[in-house]
Amino acid sequence: MMKRLKNEASSVRRFKLSYVLLGLAAFYLVLICVKFPEFLESATVLSGDDADVALDVEDDSGESISVFHNSVREYAQVKPQEEDNEDEASPHKKPPKLHYGRITAAILKRQNMERNLSILDSMAEEAWTLGSKAWEELDKYEEKGIEMNSILEGKPESCPSWVSGSGAEIAKTDHMMFLPCGLAAGSSITLIGTPHYAHHEYVPQLAKTRAGDALVLVSQFMIELQGLKSVVGEDPPKILHLNPRIRGDWSRRPVIEHNTCYRMQWGTAHRCDGLPSKYDDDMLVDGYLRCEKWMRNDIVDTRESKIFSWFDRFIGRAKKPEVTWPFPFVEGRMFVLTIRAGIDGYHINVGGRHVTSFPYRTGFTLEDATGLAIRGDIDIHSVYATSLPTSHPSFSPQRVLDFSEKWKSLPLPQNRIQLFIGVLSATNHFAERMAIRKTWMQASAIKSSDIAVRFFVALNPRKELNAILKKEADYFGDIVIVPFIDRYELVVLKTIAICKYGVQNVTAAYIMKCDDDTFIRIDAVLREIQRVPPRRSLYMGNLNLLHRPLRTGKWAVTFEEWPEDVYPPYANGPGYIITSDIAKHIISQYRNQSLRIFKMEDVSMGMWVESYNSSTTVQYSHNWKFCQYGCMEDYFTAHYQSPRQMFCLWNNLLKGKAHCCNF
Repeated sequence: MMKRLKNEASSVRRFKLSYVLLGLAAFYLVLICVKFPEFLESATVLSGDDADVALDVEDDSGESISVFHNSVREYAQVKPQEEDNEDEASPHKKPPKLHYGRITAAILKRQNMERNLSILDSMAEEAWTLGSKAWEELDKYEEKGIEMNSILEGKPESCPSWVSGSGAEIAKTDHMMFLPCGLAAGSSITLIGTPHYAHHEYVPQLAKTRAGDALVLVSQFMIELQGLKSVVGEDPPKILHLNPRIRGDWSRRPVIEHNTCYRMQWGTAHRCDGLPSKYDDDMLVDGYLRCEKWMRNDIVDTRESKIFSWFDRFIGRAKKPEVTWPFPFVEGRMFVLTIRAGIDGYHINVGGRHVTSFPYRTGFTLEDATGLAIRGDIDIHSVYATSLPTSHPSFSPQRVLDFSEKWKSLPLPQNRIQLFIGVLSATNHFAERMAIRKTWMQASAIKSSDIAVRFFVALNPRKELNAILKKEADYFGDIVIVPFIDRYELVVLKTIAICKYGVQNVTAAYIMKCDDDTFIRIDAVLREIQRVPPRRSLYMGNLNLLHRPLRTGKWAVTFEEWPEDVYPPYANGPGYIITSDIAKHIISQYRNQSLRIFKMEDVSMGMWVESYNSSTTVQYSHNWKFCQYGCMEDYFTAHYQSPRQMFCLWNNLLKGKAHCCNF
C-alpha cells in the first residue's frame, strides 16, 4: 500500500511538470509570433554577406558610400564611384539620408548572441545606436519645415554687459564663470580672493637631486580665460593662463607665469620673477612693461653701485627716487586682482598697481574667451566682469562658412592620382575646415587634381550642428559623413574609412591621414614622396620607436587594452603617409575580421603596417618635419595650428617662406 502511494505521488509530480513545460512552450510560441517581424529582419541581415547589410549613401559629388555595422571591425564600406543620374543643373541636391532599421536589428541580435564585448566594441555599439537616433531626429527636425538658412544664419545673441558671482556661487559651478559673449577691448575682470598658506608637495624629480628631500612648500593658484571645448577628451583651449606661485617653483622665489594652450599644446611660457623687463617698443604692451619690478631679498647693492651713487651726489646730479613694491600676493592676505583687455594684450593689476602685461598671441581672440576658471590654493570671495560685449561677433557658422563657388571641391578624378589626403574633423569644426579650404587646399597640385582631399566627420549629439554639417557637405562636396556619434576612442574608425576611400573611391598611389589642425606644405610633401623609389611600400611620418604605453594618468592604457610592454613603430597621428598596397592590406584584414583595433589610431596604423611588413618589406621613413608639437622651420606639416595661424602660414608660403606663426 505504501508502494502504491509513492507511485501515485510520482505520477502527480510528472503530471504537474508536463503542464508547466507545455505552458512555457505556449508562451514561447506567442512570443515568437509577436517578435517574428523583427526576428526575420535580423536574420536577413546577419545571414547574408556584407553587401546585404550595406547602406547606400550618396554624397553631393555623386560619390556612393556604403555603410554597415558589425562590431568595431565592420562599420564603413566604401564602394567605387558610381555615375550620378541626377540632373546636374539642379541647384540643390537633397542631403544624404541613412536608413538604420536593419543596422539596429543587427546590433540587438549581436548583443543577444555575444555578451562579452570589449570596451571598444561596446563604445562602437553605443556610438552607432546613438548615431541612428541622431539621423532619425534630424529627419524629423527637417520635416518641421525649418529652413536651413535660418539655422545657418542663427539669431544674434544678446548677452549682459556685466556678470558677477560670489565665491559660494562659483564653487557650485566647479570654479567656473561663464562669459556669454566672451570679452572685448576694454573688458575687465576683478577677482577678490585670499591665497592659502603653503603646504608640502612631493616632487619625484627632486628626489634624485636632493638626496631624498623631495618635499616642497607650495602655494599657487591659476586664473584662466578659456574657450569652448572643441574635442571630447581634450581640455578646452587656454587663451590666458595666469599662474602666481607665491613660494615660487624649484628656485623658491615668487614668480608669475603666463601662457596659452591650444589642443593640449602649451606655448612658450612668459615669466615675471621680480626683475623689470626691457623698456623698448618691441617689449612694451600698450605702453606697459611686460614685467614690473618688485623687491627681492637676493639682490643687494654692490660696492660699485654705491660708488657711482656717491659720485652722482658729488656732481650734483639729482637722484630719481625709485619705488619698489613687494610681491603682490601673500599667503592668508586678501588681494584684489584685475585683468583688463587692452589693444595689444592683457594687463594685470593687483592692489591698484600694474604688475604684468601679456601680449595677445596668434590664434586666440577676445571673443573666444567664454569662460573664467579659477583653480588652486585660493579662497574666492567674489568675481566681477564688466564692460562685456552684448553680442558675440565670432562663433556663428555664417561668419565662418564662406559659401563661395571658388571654395567648392573639384569632383573626384577618374584617372590615377598621386596622393589622397583624408582629414579627420569634428562636427562643429566649421572654422578649421574653412581655414583649410582657403589655405593649403588651394595648392596648385590639389587644384590640378593631382591630389584629392576629403574631410571625414562623425555626428554630434546636437541635431542643429548635424543639420549645418549636412548643409556644408552638400555645398562644398568635400565631406564624408561617418554616421556614428563622435568620440575620441573611436577615431580609429575614421582612419579605416580613409583607407577604404583612398583605394575604392579614388585610385591613389599614396594615402595621407592628418587632423584638421594640421597645416600641410603640399609641395614639400610631394618632393619627400618622390625621393622614395617607385613601387616600394612606404610608411612615412614622424616615427616613434619603442614607445611604452602609459599605465596611469589621463591617457592610461590598461593591460587588457594593450598587454605588450612597448608599442610597434608608429608615426604620430597629425600627419603620416602610407602606400595604397598597405591600405588594401588593411581593408582585406578588416573584411575577414582579423584586423586588430586599438583606441589610439596612430598606434593601430603602426600595428597594421607591422603586420604587412611581416610578408612584404615596408620602407619606414622618419622625418621630424612632420611636426607632432607645433611648428618648426622648413616644416612638412605643422600641428596644433588654429585657423588664424593657418592663414598666417599660407601667407608666408605665398611670400616664398616656410616660416612658422606660433609665438
